[in-house]
Amino acid sequence: MDYDTIEADPFGRGLRGLGLNLLVRDVLAESAFLETVFGMRSHQATSDFAIMTYGDQVFQLHADGTYHSNPLLGLLPETPPRGAGIELRLYDTDPDAAVKRAEQAGAVILQGPTDKPHGLREAYILCENGYAWVPSVPKTAD
Repeated sequence: MDYDTIEADPFGRGLRGLGLNLLVRDVLAESAFLETVFGMRSHQATSDFAIMTYGDQVFQLHADGTYHSNPLLGLLPETPPRGAGIELRLYDTDPDAAVKRAEQAGAVILQGPTDKPHGLREAYILCENGYAWVPSVPKTAD
C-alpha cells in the first residue's frame, strides 16, 4: 500500500489485524512529535488525519473534530491525560536516544531509561495528548 497516495476507501478496505487509532487535539503536532522522537513516518498528514508508520506497523491519528458523530467523543476527558492506562510500546526504539529527543521536544519523561527484570531496557515518555510511549530494546547481558 502506498500510504502517501492511497485514498480513504481503499486504505480502509486494506487494513487487517489489530488497528490503532489515536484521537489527538492537534494531528500535525502529534505526527511531528512521533517523527522527531521515535523516527516514525507520517503520510498524508493534515489537521484532521494522518497515517503513521513505525517499521512495518501502521496506525492512524484523528483530530477530535473528525469524531463529531462517533460515540467515543463524549468519553474524552477535557483535561489530560487522555491515554491513562494504555502503553504504546515501541520495541525497536532505543530508549536512551528517544528520551534525549523527547526532552528536546519538551515531552514529559515519566521514567527515564531503566533495565527491567523482564529483559528490556525501556523508558516512559508522555506526549502532550497524555499517551504513554514506551521505547524499548532488549537489555544487554550482565
